[in-house]
Amino acid sequence: MSFHPAYFNTRFRVQQLPSSWPNSFVIVTAYATTGERWPAEENKRSDEELTRRAAELGGWSLRVTGYDPVTGHAEPGWALEVDLETGVGLGREFRQDAIYRVEGDRLVVVSCGENGVAAVGGFRERVD
Repeated sequence: MSFHPAYFNTRFRVQQLPSSWPNSFVIVTAYATTGERWPAEENKRSDEELTRRAAELGGWSLRVTGYDPVTGHAEPGWALEVDLETGVGLGREFRQDAIYRVEGDRLVVVSCGENGVAAVGGFRERVD
């Protein structure tokens, strides 16, 4: 399984750093999946639905925007303290190729289709 190179360049913006990060969480977006373009209204509607789903799940959550520092492309999403199965399920529900998983400070990209996983690097060094 090979992942689109964009997954390895992503950095993350948060409005305010949390006092502490959970030991493990996922990062999920609902915008057009890598390589696709959706109308702005569809991205917005999908993001609003993900926001509702995140609230329904309860628990720790944080608004996170993943962005490419070279191209400037950015997508809002959610960091959610849920297990990997739930995170991948959300990714599939919102038509994503992959999600991110953070364990400690280790960031990996996880396929929503082919069960592939690839190490990306440290998470906190990518947070702005």
